[in-house]
Amino acid sequence: MSSTLALYPGTFDPFTYGHRDVLERALRVFDYVEVTVGVNAEKQTLFTTDERIELIEDCTEDLAGVRVASHEGLIVDRARDLGADALVRGLRQVSDFDFEFRMAFANRKLCPEIETIFLMTSEEYALISSTMVRDAHRWDGDVSKFVPPPVVDALRAKKTETAE
Repeated sequence: MSSTLALYPGTFDPFTYGHRDVLERALRVFDYVEVTVGVNAEKQTLFTTDERIELIEDCTEDLAGVRVASHEGLIVDRARDLGADALVRGLRQVSDFDFEFRMAFANRKLCPEIETIFLMTSEEYALISSTMVRDAHRWDGDVSKFVPPPVVDALRAKKTETAE
């Protein structure tokens, strides 16, 4: 029996408990999941690509079958190059579906052999987004219920860096 691989692409700025929840669900379906950190030079992020990769590795070191990498370009190209079976996308709310639906169709046109698998996050994480975490953090809100401890520490360090 061959191993299965899925890519879980996203910006992950920062990685949240909701992201981890979707990743854990994907690991029930696939032998290996690559968390693929998207690189977009036009998008302003709080954390650099390398910082996001390191944070995700720290937040997932207890999960077997996870690897983390970055990619700039079409995600279906990376999936094809790696021989991936699917792309995993997390859904929190109905509003996510509209965007994800269009992306899945575009990816299918570009690379019909790669499936897109939608996984719903747990109810407790349905309202968590990286944007909400960044906003709460900006105003000194306690984000520890939304992100793993390494991310909390990194956010504090970022705040200290920018304050200096």
